[in-house]
Amino acid sequence: MRAASLAVVVGCWVWGALASAAVPSPAPARMDASATYDALQRTVRIKQVSLSPDGARVAWVESVPGTAEAARLQVRELAHPERAPVRVTASKDGAPCAEGSLTWSPDGRQLAFLSTAGEGRAKQLYVADASGAGGPARRLTTMKGVLASPKWSPDGKAVGLLVIEGAEDALGPRGPAARETGVVQASPPVKRFAVVTVEDARLRLVSPAGLFIHEYAWSPEGARVAVTASLPPGDANWWTARVYAVETATGETSLLHAPRWQVAEPAWSPDGRQLAFIEGLMSDEGNTGGDVLVVPVPERLAAKVRFGEKAALPAKVPPARNVTEGLKVTATDLFWPTAERLVFGAQAQGEAALMAVAPGGGDVKTLWRGPERVTVSLGRDGVTSAVVRDSITQAPELWTGPVGKWKQVTRLNAGVRVAVGDVRSVTWTRGGQQVQGWLVLPVPDGSGRKVPMVTVVHGGPAAGVLPGFNPQTVLFAARGYAVFMPNPRGSYGQGEAFVQANRRDFGFGDFDDVLAGLDAVLASAPVDPARQGITGWSYGGFLTMWAVTRTQRFQAAVAGAGIANWQSYYGTNHIDTWMLPYFGASVYDEPEVYTRSSPINGVKQVKAPTLVLHGERDVEVPASQGYEFHKALKTLGVKTQLVIYADEGHSLRKPEHQKDRLLRTLDWFDANLPAAQESKPKVRAPAR
Repeated sequence: MRAASLAVVVGCWVWGALASAAVPSPAPARMDASATYDALQRTVRIKQVSLSPDGARVAWVESVPGTAEAARLQVRELAHPERAPVRVTASKDGAPCAEGSLTWSPDGRQLAFLSTAGEGRAKQLYVADASGAGGPARRLTTMKGVLASPKWSPDGKAVGLLVIEGAEDALGPRGPAARETGVVQASPPVKRFAVVTVEDARLRLVSPAGLFIHEYAWSPEGARVAVTASLPPGDANWWTARVYAVETATGETSLLHAPRWQVAEPAWSPDGRQLAFIEGLMSDEGNTGGDVLVVPVPERLAAKVRFGEKAALPAKVPPARNVTEGLKVTATDLFWPTAERLVFGAQAQGEAALMAVAPGGGDVKTLWRGPERVTVSLGRDGVTSAVVRDSITQAPELWTGPVGKWKQVTRLNAGVRVAVGDVRSVTWTRGGQQVQGWLVLPVPDGSGRKVPMVTVVHGGPAAGVLPGFNPQTVLFAARGYAVFMPNPRGSYGQGEAFVQANRRDFGFGDFDDVLAGLDAVLASAPVDPARQGITGWSYGGFLTMWAVTRTQRFQAAVAGAGIANWQSYYGTNHIDTWMLPYFGASVYDEPEVYTRSSPINGVKQVKAPTLVLHGERDVEVPASQGYEFHKALKTLGVKTQLVIYADEGHSLRKPEHQKDRLLRTLDWFDANLPAAQESKPKVRAPAR
């Protein structure tokens, strides 16, 4: 999504499927919910958008409804909106396949992209004429392994890639983990930066074999790439990544920045003399949030780094300056279109925003802000743009034009009708800090009765709820539930200090924020306090487990991929490095900090029926956490059920499992929240 592109995304638990047909009115039966879910799956999702460098064309990747992974790569001439888009594909017979990760050539005439159109299911790199007139796409790689993040070189002669050789099952921390036998992790896979020449399709590995590359950005002249990288194993060590420069001709590597927190989104200045990136407390790779920092890049870099068991890092690195320090928003995406300004996507008090700041710091200008979710690709001028927009009531469509003055290009989901009532941004104050969340009410049924509500806690914890189109929200509302989605401390959207506010305090300040938000909703909306459910996935699953051990305010709960015991979790997950900045020490040094926040220690207080869901091969939150909590509840006589989804990781990928998870959650709340109390007319006592 680079090539001057930015995205604002919702947190760690995002339902990938969206709607494509009118959503029925509230329905009590599972069969109706199943039909509604199936209608939602027919929506066309726009997975990526990219404006050509000259702004003449826009390309996007759209899903093929009814398939699990297939996608179409479409190109439209913006000067001729009356013309149908042209499909660019590597598929010889036009059959659906997985295609995406597109990148424009500097002259805007060609597209490089990844596709599974060849033999086998592994993605390979292809290049094609963007007009569709140059014949079928040409295959540039035949590599066994994992390819990712193609980006065209500035001179148009090559395409950069991130590659893992010989490890086709390396799906990242959220994917289902490869089964480990024998000597475990004797040689973890390494993701390296490589260059593929377009003319002769020659692939050359560039970055050192001892360095795991997470992200990269070409310098303007192409002689270097800036990378965020860590020592292997990369999935576990992303939280210790640093910023380096790698010479594309020799692979020589120099340290540019040693961060205090996590780093992401490297972006070069147009003259190549400075580098910007986002730094902040982040709990998940790929879910970026923090402040914008800028570091100078000298023409002659410091001593080269050698990587091995004892990596020698230079003691002196150029100082970085924070150009958004104290800003009450969270930068989530970044690029540098002109010398005078940096542009970044942001979450701002529950809304999406595009902002600009001078590279030397100063006032931050809001270019656009709105209650929706956006993915934006900017032209070279930093003004012309292509945008995918969606909201709670509007399925995604593509728009183009100057920032904030977009005109709609596609009508892929024009038939979508959403049965929800009011959508409200709710704010409340706790401990002197304003907190925000989103409330979606069902369509009123005319009875005057208060409605049940489900509180949905986002994952992360460093993430934030934006009001995007979401099947879970739509189906809950269609079923007659209000949906409350809070952004408590630890969330993106109110600056870095707010994100840092739940360090060493999991389940206390953040959960109190959730309860205070619940009180604010009950005071202002027609919601029944006696029919309250809570659910969440990942960190949201932890807070769900925590909630039922701390209060009786929730009558039913569904905990997905939750952490029941931080002590046992520390020793069994494969990404334990993320816990060090949050807990401040390892479990072996300060076990009491982990014990304090573990739901298992309060499990005897649970009364609410609790459904526990988990992926079988989840290494971010191992299924043992679900087993541990479920066994405790069952032993104590609390109504519970445990569901393990076969061959799934932290994110459920199989459509049948995604559907089961959502419908099973709906059924659990239907079965375990008390029935509404009928309103009865008051009968006056007879006079005496």
